[in-house]
Amino acid sequence: MSTVDRDRPNPSTDPAWEIVIGLEVHCELRTATKLFCGCRNSFGEEPNTSVCPVCLGLPGSLPVLNRTAVDYAMRIGTALHCRVQPSQFHRKNYFYPDMPKDYQISQYDVPINADGWLDLPDGGRIGIIRAHLEEDTGKTTHVGGGGRIHDAAHSLVDYNRAGVPLVEIVSAPDIRSAEEARAYVDELRAILVATGASDGKMEEGSLRVDANVSVRPAGSTDFGTRCEIKNMNSLRSLGRAIEYEAARQMALISEGGTVAQETRHWDEGGGRTGSMRSKEEAYDYRYFPEPDLVPLEPSEDWVAAVATSLPRLPADRRAAVAEASGLPAGSDAVATVVRLGLDHLVDAVVSAAGPPDAPSVAVRRLANEVAADPEAAASLDPASFARLVGMEAGGALTAAQARTVLKAIMDRGGEPEAIASELGFEAMDVSDLEAVVEEIISAHPDEWSRFEAGEDKLTGFFIGKVKAATDGKADLKAASSILRNRR
Repeated sequence: MSTVDRDRPNPSTDPAWEIVIGLEVHCELRTATKLFCGCRNSFGEEPNTSVCPVCLGLPGSLPVLNRTAVDYAMRIGTALHCRVQPSQFHRKNYFYPDMPKDYQISQYDVPINADGWLDLPDGGRIGIIRAHLEEDTGKTTHVGGGGRIHDAAHSLVDYNRAGVPLVEIVSAPDIRSAEEARAYVDELRAILVATGASDGKMEEGSLRVDANVSVRPAGSTDFGTRCEIKNMNSLRSLGRAIEYEAARQMALISEGGTVAQETRHWDEGGGRTGSMRSKEEAYDYRYFPEPDLVPLEPSEDWVAAVATSLPRLPADRRAAVAEASGLPAGSDAVATVVRLGLDHLVDAVVSAAGPPDAPSVAVRRLANEVAADPEAAASLDPASFARLVGMEAGGALTAAQARTVLKAIMDRGGEPEAIASELGFEAMDVSDLEAVVEEIISAHPDEWSRFEAGEDKLTGFFIGKVKAATDGKADLKAASSILRNRR
């Protein structure tokens, strides 16, 4: 990073500025065929093999709307709490090699989904302005010169992606940091995958993000001049691009300059944004109604059927895990369990009706040991896991012993009771544990006096002594209870 970059304000910590971010997420739909023709919608095909007169825009060809794409679009809108409404397709006119028709069939002032919101795991809410249906463009590859058009020796165009159905989800300018932007896209991707409408694979281009970034003095309600950043193919890139662009704008304004409204390219290797072109407005595209398609008016029954067909979404699943475990819905542990699709294992523990704190024990094990080995987690038997958690929560196994048994189950399978017996793990009798605690108290009278006087941090001291004296076989929760009662 250059000296100039280091001297720029840090948008994450500078209290004099506020970042304003709106995101446009382009989500390809996982239909079998394209939006207006029967060509395959498949990633990785040989270039220009999934094309036909319709998606190439040849004279005399006519589009026919893909019903499944409409169904998926309504699924997305419903999951984002949007108003699903009658809509109309428009022609968005622009001239670029990746769009063979020289126009894109999209939706303009009457989108199929409007006025929704997305709730973040931390409790924040981001508005959704619209989630409209449109066809994707082709893919241009610039050969030579670092992959940029201005320095390339030549360019290649693959039209396989042209005409693939996608939904563009436009957020309100409610996002205030790069971290919140990443959280929004991460949650949105989880929702899209849950609906079945998309695979959410950023690495394959089926989920792409553009960020509109502006800055303003802290406390101001006026929006600054925004720049749109393109070419971000990961959450890491999204965060870095926003941080860089916000810092660039802050430095420019601080030096007496003005921000030009433009589209900028994110250079992942260089870690900076660069100017591409002036920012287009709606009038630049000369929208007009698509003459070859009638207005799209889903019936009330169809809209209702889509709503009832949706599975539990990530926010609902987090709420269920939180209610079962007593942990906050926004906690990292709960979010990890749901993100990795492990909440069915919490459901198994709840169904087993074991000790009251068994669900919270389950979340801890899942968010730590199980999450560390997601491949093994896929084969973890819910009933065996529930019994193991019950053994730990009921005191038959210590936390350390339970972790050891869990690792063995994940490595080679088996039943928790048999593995615990094989390893020589047996519950320590309460009376034996009480005797150990008494011996430790007697051996450390000064520390015990301070503990009795209210020095709670000494709990860890005594628990450590109990663990060492019992070779880790003691139920440390039971030991803590004995200490509190003995106080």
